[in-house]
Amino acid sequence: MTLAATFLGGAKSRLLPLSIPFRFFAAAAGFHVLMWVALLVGASELTSFRGGLGPVLAAVHLLTLGVLTATAMGAAVQLLPVATKRSLPAIWPVKLLFWLLLAGLLPLIGGMIVSSTKLLIAGSLVAFAALALFAAVLTENLRRAGGLQIVAAYGWAALVSLVVVAAIGVTLAVNYERGFLPDHGAAALVHLILGGFGFMGLLAVGLSHVLIPMFTLSAAPDKRWALLGFALAVVAISLAAAGPLVGSRPTLTAGTLVGLAAVGVHLALMRRSLATGMRKRLGLSFLLVRIAWVMLPMTLVVGLAAAYGAAGPNGATLFGFLLFIGWLLTFLLGILQRIVPFLASMHAVRPQGGAPPALSELAAAWPLKLHAACHLGALAVVGTSIVMESLLLARVGAAAGLVGALAFAWFTADVLRRVLRTRRS
Repeated sequence: MTLAATFLGGAKSRLLPLSIPFRFFAAAAGFHVLMWVALLVGASELTSFRGGLGPVLAAVHLLTLGVLTATAMGAAVQLLPVATKRSLPAIWPVKLLFWLLLAGLLPLIGGMIVSSTKLLIAGSLVAFAALALFAAVLTENLRRAGGLQIVAAYGWAALVSLVVVAAIGVTLAVNYERGFLPDHGAAALVHLILGGFGFMGLLAVGLSHVLIPMFTLSAAPDKRWALLGFALAVVAISLAAAGPLVGSRPTLTAGTLVGLAAVGVHLALMRRSLATGMRKRLGLSFLLVRIAWVMLPMTLVVGLAAAYGAAGPNGATLFGFLLFIGWLLTFLLGILQRIVPFLASMHAVRPQGGAPPALSELAAAWPLKLHAACHLGALAVVGTSIVMESLLLARVGAAAGLVGALAFAWFTADVLRRVLRTRRS
C-alpha cells in the first residue's frame, strides 16, 4: 500500500471547514505580493542588504511570517490531523491564531518600514503570542502523531526552533530601542539560522516525508535513513546556531558540513520516492520542487563561502536570498500548487453519486505557468543583481517576482471561487 492510501483513508471526516486552512493560504498569497512590492521599493538596498530597518527587512518578514509561517500554519492544522487520523479537539484556537498573526505582522512590518521602534516592539510581542499559540497547537498535533515517527521528530525539533526564534525576535526588536545586546548582528544571524533552517527548514523536510510520497504514489522513505538524516540535520543546525553565539567560525563551518551531509541523505530519499512512485508525470509544481532541492545545497555552499569571504562582497546577502527565496519559497510554492486544489477537491460538493471534481477542473493552468516563469526569472535576475550589485537588475527581478506573485494570488482566488461554485450549483 502506498503512503497516499494510508494518508487519505478517512481523511474527509477530519477536514476542517474550508475557510480555516484557506484563510492562511489566501493571506500567504497576499503577503507574497506585498513582499515583492517591498523589495521593489527597497531595490537600492537589496543588493548589499546586511540588516537594519527599512523596506528590505520588512520584505524579509513579509516572507518569513506572512508567507512561510502562514502557509505552515494552514498546512499543519489541516494535514497533521489527516495524517495522524485524529481531529483537532477545537477550532477556535486556529481562528485566534490567524488573527493574532495578522495583528502582530502588520505593526511589525509598519515599524520596519517607517523605522518606528515602538511599532516594531508592539508588533513583535503580538507576533510572539501568535507563534506561542501555534506552538501549542502544533504540540497537541505532535503529541498524537505516534504513527508518524519521522514527521513527529522533525516537528518537535522545529517546535523548539520556533520558540527560540520567537524569543530572539522580540529581543532584537527591543534591542533596536534599548541597545543592550553586545552583538546585534550575531543574534540576528542565529535568528536567521534557526528561523530558516530550524523552524521552516525542518518543517519543510519533515512534511516532505509524507507529501512527496503522497503526490508521487510511492512508499514511505526508509526509516533508518530518514532518522539518520534527521539526526544530522539537528546536529548541523545546533552547531551552526552556536557558531555566531560563541564567535567561532570553525563551529559554523562544522555545522555547514554536517548540514550538507543531512541534505545529501534527504535528497537521496526524495529522489528514490520520485523514482519508485507510480505517478511519473508530476507537472509544473515538481519543476519548482526540484529547483528548490538544487537551491538547498547551493545555499549551504554559498553560506560557507561567505563565512570565509570567498563569495564576493555581497556573499552574505546572496546566502539569505538563496535560503529564503531560492529554497524555502520556491519549494513552498511548488507544494502549494498541489495542496490548494487537492484540499479544494475534498471540500467540493459532488454530484449525486459522482466522483469529486478533478484537480484540473479546480485550477486554471495559465496562472501557474506565468507564475513559474516570473518566479524563476526573478530568482535568476535578483541573484545576478546581488552578485553584480546592479540596481537595474534588482528592480527588473523584483518586478518579475511581483507579476508572478499576482499570478499565484489569482490562482489561489480562482481555486476558491471554483470550489464555492460547486456548493452553490
